[in-house]
Amino acid sequence: MILRPRQEEFVKKSVAALQEHGNTLGIAPTGAGKTILFAAVTGKIINKKQKALILAHRDELTSQNQSKFLRVNPDISTSIFDAKEKSFDGQAVFAMVQTLCRQNNLAEIPKIDFLVIDEAHHSTSDSYQRIITQIKKINPNLLIYGVTATPNRSDKKNLSGVFSNVADQIRISELIASGHLVPPKTYIIDVGTREDLGKVKKTAGDFDMSEVEKIMNKSPITDAVFSKWQQYASNRKTVIFCSTVKHAISVAEAFNNNGVKTSLIHGGLNDNERKIALAEYEKGNAQVIVNVSVLTEGWDYQPTSCVILLRPSSFKSTMIQMIGRGLRVIDPEIHPNITKENCIILDFGTSSLTHGCLEVDANLETRKKSENKKKQNNQKSCFECNALIPSASKECPLCGTDLSVSEEETKSELTDFEMTEIDLLTKRSNFKWCDLFDDGSSFMASGFNAFAGVFFLNDSWNAIGGSEVFGIKIIAKGSKQICLAKADDFLNEYETYENAYKSKKWLNEPASVKQLNLLPNIYRTDFGITKYKAANLLKFHFNKSAIKSLLLDQPQISNAL
Repeated sequence: MILRPRQEEFVKKSVAALQEHGNTLGIAPTGAGKTILFAAVTGKIINKKQKALILAHRDELTSQNQSKFLRVNPDISTSIFDAKEKSFDGQAVFAMVQTLCRQNNLAEIPKIDFLVIDEAHHSTSDSYQRIITQIKKINPNLLIYGVTATPNRSDKKNLSGVFSNVADQIRISELIASGHLVPPKTYIIDVGTREDLGKVKKTAGDFDMSEVEKIMNKSPITDAVFSKWQQYASNRKTVIFCSTVKHAISVAEAFNNNGVKTSLIHGGLNDNERKIALAEYEKGNAQVIVNVSVLTEGWDYQPTSCVILLRPSSFKSTMIQMIGRGLRVIDPEIHPNITKENCIILDFGTSSLTHGCLEVDANLETRKKSENKKKQNNQKSCFECNALIPSASKECPLCGTDLSVSEEETKSELTDFEMTEIDLLTKRSNFKWCDLFDDGSSFMASGFNAFAGVFFLNDSWNAIGGSEVFGIKIIAKGSKQICLAKADDFLNEYETYENAYKSKKWLNEPASVKQLNLLPNIYRTDFGITKYKAANLLKFHFNKSAIKSLLLDQPQISNAL
């Protein structure tokens, strides 16, 4: 498979930082392909005589990580060490932390040269530290690499005890603009509580949620929340974040009493009760799910397209985690009848005003350069902990120090923000994309093993992927950016760097006589067609019947057909 150009950049910076600075952290949010990233880094760091250990905090992640790792590194042997399988035989071992950290299992760990920590913000916890300590006893020269979407911990434990620097940070704005996440549409709503919420004090790092509950858990306020949800998102699958269990129960009751089937999940439920609540929501029996700090991390349900914040957050990373639950794009193979182009955020707390909404965080690319900035690999030094971090960071990923612009500048950005689209067609793709009919409605790209097309139908875009392995299928529906991103990833998965041939000279050479003779009559006298465009037109016409069938003969492209 091929990595996206932005992924290649991330890997290159990570490898350079590991070699120069030692233990390194990389920040990659949902949609960046985190597992693919650390797999590629591992493949470039270890030699044939070295051994890597990849840690995950859930059993199902060990096998998932192993599978994706082998797509990137098919020549590296792997094994798994978890509750069901315990083997250190592979050159790359995928282990579940809760299993490996037990004393009897720690004693079995062989010499490890490279330790990879998935969800690296957990690395300061006792279980991870026991594993790190044991590995270092065997190999003091252990090299550690961590990847996480949210580096700042709510308990304020400093990650600089594990990592010396941050190699790179893929920003949510990049993934939204490139179509790998849907854009958030944020509404900051004051229901008469903003002033009181601004007075709530912090306890153990976050706001005192019992005080938040006293302010927010009132019938008139809950009724206003439901009314605003009806106004902006009544047809959307919705997740709601509340301050306390008591607050969550009140909100769930209000939605249910208004005829909207709503599930409730919180830490007081046992595993079976949680599974039932999630199943109600994910299988369509409930439109809304209300939770208290349970769905903040490690849960994604793609059709979720509205997030309601009924609690403030003192940490921007927590706010981003909550909002991130609604930013996943739809996989049409899993949800064939759903199209999702954005996510509505209804913020009744103060998080967006405190931290700036996601759009602000994504767009604050200009700031005063600090005097102690180190101009190396686009990094700077945090003035608090002196760690090297990406120069665009607004908050130190290791110690949490605020490095952002002034409040006045942030407020200005909040009102003036405009998302700048990344041109995936020319800058962010390994492939050359063709406008098939020169009308902006149909695009195709191809390699040796596969092709992909993006077509505009009924005010929406559709992406189709074709391969000899399975034929032709729809791989995305929604905005142009989402469809292009999915189509591009499809080609990356089934092609190689050599087959991408984006820079090959023959791409722009005139089409051959043989190609022109195979094309429909309308193209045979057009000697301006290049070989590559002719190849894509031929792929289209050879597969026209199957494509038309998938797209249901929509009139928007029927003329081009």
